[in-house]
Amino acid sequence: MAKAQSFYAVCLAFSLVFNLLLSFRLYVDVGGNWELSWSKRAAEEAEHVATISCSGHGRAYLDGLILDGKEPVCECNSCYGGPDCSLFLTGCAANADSGDPYFLEPFWTKHASKSAVLVAGWHRMSYVFPDQSRVSAELERHIREIHTIVGNAVTEGRYIVFGAGSTQLLNAAVNALSTSNNFNSSPSSVVASIPYYSLYQMQTEFFRSMDYMFQGDATLLQNTSDATKNVVEFVTSPNNPDGQLKKAIFQGRNAKAIYDRVYYWPHFTAIPAPADDDLMIFTISKLTGHAGTRFGWALVKDESVYQRMTQHILMSSLGISRDAQLRALKLLNVVLETGGREIFEFGYHTLKKRWENLTNILSLSNRFTLQKFEPKYCNFFKNIRDPSPGNVL
Repeated sequence: MAKAQSFYAVCLAFSLVFNLLLSFRLYVDVGGNWELSWSKRAAEEAEHVATISCSGHGRAYLDGLILDGKEPVCECNSCYGGPDCSLFLTGCAANADSGDPYFLEPFWTKHASKSAVLVAGWHRMSYVFPDQSRVSAELERHIREIHTIVGNAVTEGRYIVFGAGSTQLLNAAVNALSTSNNFNSSPSSVVASIPYYSLYQMQTEFFRSMDYMFQGDATLLQNTSDATKNVVEFVTSPNNPDGQLKKAIFQGRNAKAIYDRVYYWPHFTAIPAPADDDLMIFTISKLTGHAGTRFGWALVKDESVYQRMTQHILMSSLGISRDAQLRALKLLNVVLETGGREIFEFGYHTLKKRWENLTNILSLSNRFTLQKFEPKYCNFFKNIRDPSPGNVL
């Protein structure tokens, strides 16, 4: 019996060593250099698509249309067309309602190798992480670190909720802060001061909840009897399109504020101090420009509000895509590599130049004028900086 057990142990050890050597050989050549195996084809496909020329006015994508079953087709930027996007469309109109943050694309082209993500077919197939959470602890750590470095938000003592961009988080916050489903209480009044993001109203009305209803301009509600009821106020700071750092109009026990801080980054505005609001919402689309990744987060002070927001996210989508979380993590790694300096300096100077160009063009018109932005001191850049508002994306 002892000999049989000894023989089994030897066989098991040999098997483990053999498999280890085989696995090692798959990835390392004789000279000790790493080789690609299963990922090689995926890398070659990505590299090939990246080399397709679209004249600098568009891109070809792995998930784009394929021409004759062979080559991906160029997807052209606004005002350009043709097979390689070289045709300028003279009748093109400027879309003032658009907000695609392509201005950061050159930055990510420069950092192609560091920001690329190769997702294996078996990556995170479970509903949950090993700790039964639906949130990447490493990504949460990165988010806290970037806020600390930039100095734009207090994260100590805050809970973090992940959402599909800021869009999902906005409604989760309204739901969490509104009157609970009680037939003896009136629905909360949801308001925002003009000018405000149209989605505040559209989304609030779309879900038709019994717990809340949109009531328009916050300043108009102040002088009505509804002002004494429960109020949930959207506060966009910096505001879009006027770039102002705003504060909630309503104060007191029955007033709750959702601070939409998506533009509170150094490439859009000066950072005078860390925001210290009870509920603040951010999104990677404004931080890194990756609007299509659909990833955002909320910093929440109150645990019960955090729990209600988390429950809302779970009921609507069972959490956020693991692929989106992985990509966000990879992007934040690049941002943190230089303490945010490189991306924020690039973004700031790009937007500043666009604002100057827009100012020069409209100065020739007697029909349009632009608001005046005063230079402000920024604690991140450690100097007084000229305006670079997000409405020139």
